[in-house]
Amino acid sequence: QVQLVESGGGLVQAGGSLRLSCAASGSIFSINDMGWYRQAPGKQRELVAVITRGGSTNYADSVKGRFTISRDNAKNTVYLQMNSLKYEDTAVYYCNAHLKTTSWGRPIPSWGQGTQVTVSS
Repeated sequence: QVQLVESGGGLVQAGGSLRLSCAASGSIFSINDMGWYRQAPGKQRELVAVITRGGSTNYADSVKGRFTISRDNAKNTVYLQMNSLKYEDTAVYYCNAHLKTTSWGRPIPSWGQGTQVTVSS
């Protein structure tokens, strides 16, 4: 059994900052890519940022220069530092991890329950 637990969401004014955290726990052998997705009301879930185990990162164009993804492999935790927040960043943010629970087989995607980020204009 694997759990991804997010924290750090909330209400912030435009221009402000928030830091999201997501900790993976349970029977984990290894974690490959970790990332953050978001889903606004009436819209599809979209990729925000992803980070490989080695630290390579990729960002959605809409957040480049404002958001920073990082991870602590020893703690199985991924972070998302969000600066200069805009109203359009309002969404439920989901943590994602491609992980293996055994030494064999392929990594499988696991999801957190989501955390609400609301940016007031």
